[in-house]
Amino acid sequence: MSRILIIDDQDAIRRVLRDILENEKYQVDDVANGMEALQLVKDQEYDAIFCDIKMPEMDGIEVLEAVKQLCDTPVIMISGHGTIDTAVDAIKKGAFDFIQKPPDLNRLLITLRNALDKQNLSTENKALKRAVKRQNEMVGESDAMMDVKDMIEKVAPTNARVLITGENGTGKELVARQLHELSSRNYGPFIEVNCAAIPSELIESQLFGHEKGSFTSAIKTRKGDFELADGGTLFLDEIGDMSLAAQAKVLRALQENKITRVGGEKEIPVNVRILAATNKNLKEEIEKGNFREDLYHRLSVIVINVPPLRERKDDIPLLVNNFVEIIAQNMGKATPTFTNEALEELKKFKWTGNIRELHNIVERLVILSGNEITKNDVLRYANPLNQ
Repeated sequence: MSRILIIDDQDAIRRVLRDILENEKYQVDDVANGMEALQLVKDQEYDAIFCDIKMPEMDGIEVLEAVKQLCDTPVIMISGHGTIDTAVDAIKKGAFDFIQKPPDLNRLLITLRNALDKQNLSTENKALKRAVKRQNEMVGESDAMMDVKDMIEKVAPTNARVLITGENGTGKELVARQLHELSSRNYGPFIEVNCAAIPSELIESQLFGHEKGSFTSAIKTRKGDFELADGGTLFLDEIGDMSLAAQAKVLRALQENKITRVGGEKEIPVNVRILAATNKNLKEEIEKGNFREDLYHRLSVIVINVPPLRERKDDIPLLVNNFVEIIAQNMGKATPTFTNEALEELKKFKWTGNIRELHNIVERLVILSGNEITKNDVLRYANPLNQ
């Protein structure tokens, strides 16, 4: 049930508004002055606020400004002496809407519903952002991870290109996302391309786009990932698997900050920060003729190596606790706890699949075990190949 606060110095207005809103099944509080209202707003949460403008001691505009400093609850201003200038001033200072007295019942209720809908969307959006941030959080306090975090903090504010190396499942994508989030480009897009998952004949179209009719299935013009990432970050994951032809075009794009769509002639300027990642030894790939040395030097202004889990086993308890909370929340069940013996048993594993493997095993244990996950649960349900 939505909770509404009414602020008005006239008893009759408060009584009428309360009757209307309670009839619509809203929970209502009302006060006669701004100071009392601010104390209530500090003490509890409201879904919407109706506030009169003309009040003694503290007028409605002052209350509005004070509320906006405390919370993001939508405030609907009401007044019997309102002018267009007053309404515009209220909206500029953060009011959701302005209603004249005596209020039209239908308009009042529609405005309130719109305010509540906006508030619900805002709440859901914040929850989603928190969930995404939690999913992308880099967990670990080992020396190896602290070195990585320190490097990220130093490099992120710059536009330097970064090559992220490490085994599969170590969290190279998380490093890339942190570099983007801590940069001045975080307002722009973060576009990820898995170079290993795209066939070599399609990678150029994926990266640079194509013009209509440039090949059989090109039924319309399409922007490539370089254009889509303009103003933001382009993350080239598993770049060691990119074809030599595509490497040549990427090199040209990095040199000139321009791209040309497949089948096109027009050069399109792009403003993109490039991050790349690989699980391969690119110097060995250069010797084999599989990777361009000039592209390697363009990409590796900064190199960040993400350590495998076997080199940071002291981080396993932190990682497990983080995964457990997220997994249990997604499943809608109580968060189980791991015994110390269970955590010590997990530290004995080889972890050839690194963080990704640990996540899968924790998810399996959450599903198959009880509220307390023991060493026996780990021995029973974890993959025996790890031991």
